[in-house]
Amino acid sequence: MGPNSHIDSARHTVPQTSPQHSSRSSVSSVYKPAEVTGSSTGIDDKLSGHLRSGSNDMSENNNIEGSEDSSPSKFLYLLITCLAIGGFLFGYDTGVIAGALLPIKEEFGLSSQEQEFVVGGTTLGAIIGGLLAGALSDLVGRKPVTLLSSVIFVVGAALMTFAHQYWLLLLGRVVVGVGVGLAALVVPLYIGELAPSAYRGRLVTMNVLLITGGQLVAYLVSSALTDVTNGWRWMMAISALPAFLQLVTLPFLPESPRYLVKKGDIPGAEAVLRRCMGLSHANDEYIAKEVDSIRESLELSRKTRYRDLLRKDLRRPLIIACFMQLWQQLSGFNTAMYYSATILKMAGFPNAKSATLFSLLIAGTNMVMTMVAIKIIDRVGRRKILLVTIIGMIAGLIVLGVAFIMIVGFTVKQDACVQYGDNCAACLTDDRCFFEDVSNTCQDMGWDGTGKRPIYTGVCPNRTQGIKAGSWIALASLVFYVASYGLGLGNAPWLIQSELFPLDIRGKATGMATACNFAGNLVISLTFLTLTQRITATGTFWLYAGILVIAWLFVYYLVPETAGLNLEAIQELFRTEAAGESGPVSVMDAQKQDLQDDDARRRRRGQGSQEL
Repeated sequence: MGPNSHIDSARHTVPQTSPQHSSRSSVSSVYKPAEVTGSSTGIDDKLSGHLRSGSNDMSENNNIEGSEDSSPSKFLYLLITCLAIGGFLFGYDTGVIAGALLPIKEEFGLSSQEQEFVVGGTTLGAIIGGLLAGALSDLVGRKPVTLLSSVIFVVGAALMTFAHQYWLLLLGRVVVGVGVGLAALVVPLYIGELAPSAYRGRLVTMNVLLITGGQLVAYLVSSALTDVTNGWRWMMAISALPAFLQLVTLPFLPESPRYLVKKGDIPGAEAVLRRCMGLSHANDEYIAKEVDSIRESLELSRKTRYRDLLRKDLRRPLIIACFMQLWQQLSGFNTAMYYSATILKMAGFPNAKSATLFSLLIAGTNMVMTMVAIKIIDRVGRRKILLVTIIGMIAGLIVLGVAFIMIVGFTVKQDACVQYGDNCAACLTDDRCFFEDVSNTCQDMGWDGTGKRPIYTGVCPNRTQGIKAGSWIALASLVFYVASYGLGLGNAPWLIQSELFPLDIRGKATGMATACNFAGNLVISLTFLTLTQRITATGTFWLYAGILVIAWLFVYYLVPETAGLNLEAIQELFRTEAAGESGPVSVMDAQKQDLQDDDARRRRRGQGSQEL
């Protein structure tokens, strides 16, 4: 998920063998960091000349000449299930902090800034891991790096579980983040290089779904352990179990065929491809073509440099890819995932238990909407779904801001707790204060000799009907906001960036765009609580809504519709635009002409069949 020339050079298993061959993305997948996108292989060569349709059938149900069975083998599914544990750990370790943050805050007496560092520590570690992953995976292989990520997950879980000082907890979060960065890059890459190209999108999507599944499980665990003594420590410890399972099973997995070809182990690469595809020795010619394609791809990747991204025909695609990743993060979505329990507690839900329990609804919504997006994004189109769902996100954030006005008003952080007076809801959003229900005033936190402790952490005793209504409106608007994100911005940027660039530069370009994603994530996670105290919760959510207005305008004026177009048509548009030559005035026109040509070809084939 971070930029790296080495990982980028190994992202694609096969090249475009000729200009007329369609280097097609698997239309069934929703792309995530470091995902291996569609490319022309021995499989795709048999399908060249066709446009990508919005149907999964085109990429997955065609018969392949030269292979007895082009579908993935049972061995491959078992292998990918083991690898996708890395995706589950990615989701769990980024999601568990939502439920753990409230009890961690109380035990360590953390300020808003310290809480932000705990949350952002994982993102910082992920950037480090992402930068290391490419060089390491090319140097020692995909398998050892995946093993290393498992070890790091176990070590990070141990550090957090047994942390009794803030710095040790923070170190554990950063260490786990390094594991997240390694897994986020290497696991989808590893899966993509093992999978037959016609099934690559579907199989890599297993990793995507396990990321959201890991987040959902993290919320389930958090809700079950919130009221348990040292419950947050058990939340952290549980993440070591799947990491250990992956650690003991990975040694039995084969290395990536692409890495084996790079190291000159052709027989080894052929054996892995044959076993993963379930092919017999009768298909030696077919396997040899696959290996040749990998060789050509490696050679093509070696010839490109980052400075090639400055070419005129690549500037607009790079701007689109980078800014779409920034909009994804600057929309504030990760505040909903990292701080959901905190937001709901601020919104007036009575305790950490109920806030964490309702956070489960938010995580579940994200997972369900991700699955829906996988089904509809090719049929509806990337541009259309973005324009509709961004409006939904804006509406959700505006209503969320209104809900907080109903709950706390526009009260900003005061110099002293007593200045909040009898505004209990505003008082409890300030981590220095508690609400004393006897005098009905806001007071400074108490001390018990071991550190800062809240004397009173329950629900406001003087909750009005307006505050209660505001709490439920806040929950509903947050769920609607997350649902809109899951359908659009959560997935479309990854798919769009996979379609904008020629194969020879695609890895480097998408690596740079992914770096923008991580940078935006870090900014959001390190500023949310500070913003809520500086400009109020309402002001913060409306700030995110304002950013999304800019994002909507960006999509409307700059982002083309790529659904239904083959990759050459997309890239030719940018080339003619950069050269100032006559060409389609918009991608929509190009798409229309492309589909009309495809319809004409189908009619001609149909007429020919009838004559026969």
